Amino acid sequence: MMKRGRMPFHGAMTRILCRNGTSANILVIGDTATGKSETLEALRVLGAETVRGMTIIADDMGSLGIRDDGRVVGYGTEIGAFIRLDDLQRGYALGQVDRAIIMSPQRPNARVLVPVAYLEEILTGYPVDYILYANNYEQVDEFHPVIEPLSTPESALRVFRDGAAMAKGTTTATGLGHSYFANIFGPPQYRDLHEELAGRTFEAAFRAG
Repeated sequence: MMKRGRMPFHGAMTRILCRNGTSANILVIGDTATGKSETLEALRVLGAETVRGMTIIADDMGSLGIRDDGRVVGYGTEIGAFIRLDDLQRGYALGQVDRAIIMSPQRPNARVLVPVAYLEEILTGYPVDYILYANNYEQVDEFHPVIEPLSTPESALRVFRDGAAMAKGTTTATGLGHSYFANIFGPPQYRDLHEELAGRTFEAAFRAG
């Protein structure tokens, strides 16, 4: 994908349709077990009164391209969601049992695989309105707001390049870890190419506002 000019991402992207007619396309980038897919489900549940519908563009992996008009657009790679049962509201799996594959429900890292998107949706390429980094290693307080704006492409690139995440027991990792752009599949192997793509993508995102 990088050789085609797109920046790969490890994250979840959704298109949110609100009852007042507005919409927003949100991308949450982060390492394993930082709550990317769970964030999308939380938006669906907590925003029930204002959200009319949600279209999942990417559940775990995707890529970012730049249109001719300068807008950053996101693409997905899979039509299913791979969600930790421990991070969902109690009874969620039972409500999805007719369309889900539940894996190792007796274990701490139990997962449910749920179909969430059609192929044409993940391949369309939707403009990205918000790019967020999933921070699961800092407590929300007066110094760390729920959403902390990043004011320049350089400051954003530092955060994403650092790829910090607190291990949650879903892998053999422990404590606070770091991985380049929170993505071990591609970016570290083609770092020079990825740096060029990331710089171009974040510059375009900031220009678009």
